[in-house]
Amino acid sequence: MAVAQSTGSLDFFGDPPATDPSAYVEPKIGADGEAYLLAQANPANHGAFDGGLTGTHVDPQAQTSVPQAEMTSANVPTNSKPSPLMGARMFDTPMLMFEEFGTDRLDPSVAAPTQPFPRPKIGAAPESDPVSVARSAPDGVELDSFLAQRGIAPYPTRESNTLDQNPWAAEVADFLDRQLTGAPAEGRPPGEGWAHQRWNEFSPQVFYKTAQTGARLNRGLRDSRQLHGFRVGEWAPGGLYHRFGTNSGTKVQFHPGLPVQNHNAVWTFDGTMPPKLLMARYGQPLLMRHYNALPIDPAANKGFGLHTITTHEHNGHNPAESDGFANAFFFPGQFYDYRWPMQLAGYDTINTTATDDRAAFPCSTGETLYVNDLSPGLKTCQNGRIRVRGDWRETMSTHWFHDHMLDFTAQNVYKGNAAMMNYYSALDRGNEVLNDGINLRLPSGSALPWGNRDYDVNLLLADKAWDKEGQLWFNVFNKDGFIGDRILTNWTYYPYLDVRARRYRFRILNGSVSRYFMVALVQQVSGTAGEFQGPAGSNVSYNRVPFHMVANDGNLLEHAVAFDGKVDLDRNGNKAEHKGMLPIQGIAERYDIVVDFASFAAGSKLYFVNVLEHTKGEVTGSKISLARILSESYKPLARDKDGDRVADRWENGDPGVGRFMELRVHPSSGTDKSMNPANFVAGKKKMIPLTLDRDSAADYAKLSQARHRTFEFGRSGGTDAQPWTIRTDHDLAVGADPRRTSAAPQLTQGPTPAGFAGNGTLEVWKLDLGGGWSHPIHIHFEEGIVLRRGGKAPPDWEKWARKDVFRLGPDSESGDSVEVALRFREFAGTFVEHCHNTQHEDSSMLLRWDVERPGQVLAMPTPMPTWEGVDYVGQAALPTFRTGDGTGPSYAFGR
Repeated sequence: MAVAQSTGSLDFFGDPPATDPSAYVEPKIGADGEAYLLAQANPANHGAFDGGLTGTHVDPQAQTSVPQAEMTSANVPTNSKPSPLMGARMFDTPMLMFEEFGTDRLDPSVAAPTQPFPRPKIGAAPESDPVSVARSAPDGVELDSFLAQRGIAPYPTRESNTLDQNPWAAEVADFLDRQLTGAPAEGRPPGEGWAHQRWNEFSPQVFYKTAQTGARLNRGLRDSRQLHGFRVGEWAPGGLYHRFGTNSGTKVQFHPGLPVQNHNAVWTFDGTMPPKLLMARYGQPLLMRHYNALPIDPAANKGFGLHTITTHEHNGHNPAESDGFANAFFFPGQFYDYRWPMQLAGYDTINTTATDDRAAFPCSTGETLYVNDLSPGLKTCQNGRIRVRGDWRETMSTHWFHDHMLDFTAQNVYKGNAAMMNYYSALDRGNEVLNDGINLRLPSGSALPWGNRDYDVNLLLADKAWDKEGQLWFNVFNKDGFIGDRILTNWTYYPYLDVRARRYRFRILNGSVSRYFMVALVQQVSGTAGEFQGPAGSNVSYNRVPFHMVANDGNLLEHAVAFDGKVDLDRNGNKAEHKGMLPIQGIAERYDIVVDFASFAAGSKLYFVNVLEHTKGEVTGSKISLARILSESYKPLARDKDGDRVADRWENGDPGVGRFMELRVHPSSGTDKSMNPANFVAGKKKMIPLTLDRDSAADYAKLSQARHRTFEFGRSGGTDAQPWTIRTDHDLAVGADPRRTSAAPQLTQGPTPAGFAGNGTLEVWKLDLGGGWSHPIHIHFEEGIVLRRGGKAPPDWEKWARKDVFRLGPDSESGDSVEVALRFREFAGTFVEHCHNTQHEDSSMLLRWDVERPGQVLAMPTPMPTWEGVDYVGQAALPTFRTGDGTGPSYAFGR
């Protein structure tokens, strides 16, 4: 049994007692474990379909708006008819800028709100169902009134709240046609095993509430919570992004010429647009109370998506109970309290005295923060920061969070369950003028002490498709990968963005289901003198525009990487290929780039261009040359084959290839004081050094002593329904089952007092490709350093990076293997690793792995949610789940 440990904050850190509903179990290992799984009568997520017509996974796909007969594999990319534009035109509507959630201080002295979570009501379409309560959602005005209340009720608790009841219980019972024997309001599994770890030490200081619900009008709920307040910088009157001072009136539609989306077609945070952004600070733990306001009927979804959800903050250093485990889902009417500690990895082992100025909370004058240093207590903001514990080299920046429902992640994320998250720190504070020798002064603005977004822009790229009525559509029968035919940026069809003639930071997220991108930046010039010619007779041409990558996934690089054609970034003999062009970007990868518009005259137009073709969903296609794209010699056409004036198929290419966003340059009157990334390229200054030094003999020794594990991603042993599999440590390839553990690293120690120093648990994971397909592999919880790609040194954009998505594939930039170094620290529990082509993930390319407490012998049971509460079942495990491939092989970085 693990030894219970605590800090001075009296947090329990050990096995749940034997009487606890989540008490640990003896794992069933190897053949016994597989026999145990085969003996189970129901799949792990069977409770999610309760009340449906058949009570199975068939129910949510029953009402697709596109007949299955129209879905033909020959009709790539969507496997159906082209999405109609209905008069929508390219580059004639502004891009939606992200809307901040905004947070409130979590204060028990604030009076509890009195309005309960509103119940679903019938009402007028498109926001509600006019006939059935079970197919509808709460009234939009009532939901806004509820979310706008100060305070929070019931107040958050360390263990799951099983006392308060689901306020929708009566409507649920009507739908199920039975009385409920209990229906807790909180969907988090009960007991010590899913209690918030180190709750007292990382007690949430701020919180926000949001509801996942169907598309509805934005009535200005969060206008007052925008940090800029529509008052300062480019958000002030006369600024580029003032937008008349409100988001009120914004409809859920992809373009003013396209229809407003129905509540059962699009499900978003708050049910509204613009897409949402969480702005968080290191050292300030926060709580997201996530309400499920989706329809009670699992078939009320337009044929795709499931009404049970679980939220993964990708890829925060968060404990398992707040990581969004695929089988820790919750139901309509319930809430789930996700507590994100916002601590630097290495909190227990590095800088535990909180004396390093580089590890700090960015703050405003007068702000205070509790810090557990040598003299624990409230600390007051000095010099714009408060020092916190942990390894400053683990500072992260650009995140997102999204649904992770078992077998339905692709559909739910595609449907709108995705938001972005910016981490702010002493290094990356969102203020470009504060020059204290620590702040990197990335392009952002200066009106606010931290969190300026004037010149720091989030871009969520995703391909979508819609039916003949203009409503979002998805092919649930395609197990290999769904490819949409329209590229949206921040949910806007081919938008433009106004920019100043100065430096900008773009945080680019590939938020697609299966589509990879390869993004180039070009300037349009008059005449034919440019590098690439426009269409014949257009009298325009184009030049590539250099830029710098400053972050890969959630992490700032050790050195900025110049995409200017002067360095052979991947050592393949071709310097020019990446001039003005990013590498391939897999699903969920984030690339932060800095673009300098200072040399462009007012009125100049630049374009982001996707050059990567897809002809199928399971693998990337060819890179199409900019010359062909910009001249329109590569120009996919929507063809009407049967003469009914409705396009039936795409011909001559992939419509997702081409220009997808326009940038319009405006004059800049101020002085740009942001950092010049050219000063941080290799051989010059460092931004954030890696935690492993490629030139250190000591680090070589650590790697050679680390435990090694191997994971192979392919189709070996898969079925028609669940084709994708993962082979672990050369063992049998298996399909996804959250009741099976494939790996279990153990923590070196539990919570530590200030002054302790250590290393944490270091492992090396080798990811192998088991076939000719493309897989972006995501490992939850910890960031990894790419040691070797295909046995060789990684390209520069990975050499200087910490990452959480690792591409495998037949293309030259991915290859058939990646070796990654990972450290496990601070938190224990159940996590997952999977392919982030989420159609592959949902078709079984996902495995469970656990972080165990020091000395742990028994195993975490598996939560099994139902309308009437969460039960637990036992756990199977692979024979090598604790040993891996063993330890001791010699090891070296790729060079």
